[in-house]
Amino acid sequence: MKATIWHNPKCGTSRKTLGILENLSQVELTVVEYLKDPPSREKLAQLYADAGMTPAEGLRLRGTDAEERGLPDADADTVLDAMVADPILINRPLVETEKGVRLCRPQDTVLEIL
Repeated sequence: MKATIWHNPKCGTSRKTLGILENLSQVELTVVEYLKDPPSREKLAQLYADAGMTPAEGLRLRGTDAEERGLPDADADTVLDAMVADPILINRPLVETEKGVRLCRPQDTVLEIL
């Protein structure tokens, strides 16, 4: 099974999720450090749609200025544009497999798509 994780090595939950994926021999893993190599606007929209969530639900609030910018109440296009311009606004980790996409908070959520 192929899996892609949009990972931030500074995030404990992201590191734990990556550890789960690395310990599974059946997973062919691609790790994308999204702060260095952010997903496109189209890819973000697809990830959230496949996860069954809105971009606002995938918005990182803690440690960002998202609330001050009014992003939690903004429309999807505004949130996606903000995430592309400032990838720290993307909550992590996002994991994609052929079984779906999950925002893996908590990290055990990744097991739903393996």
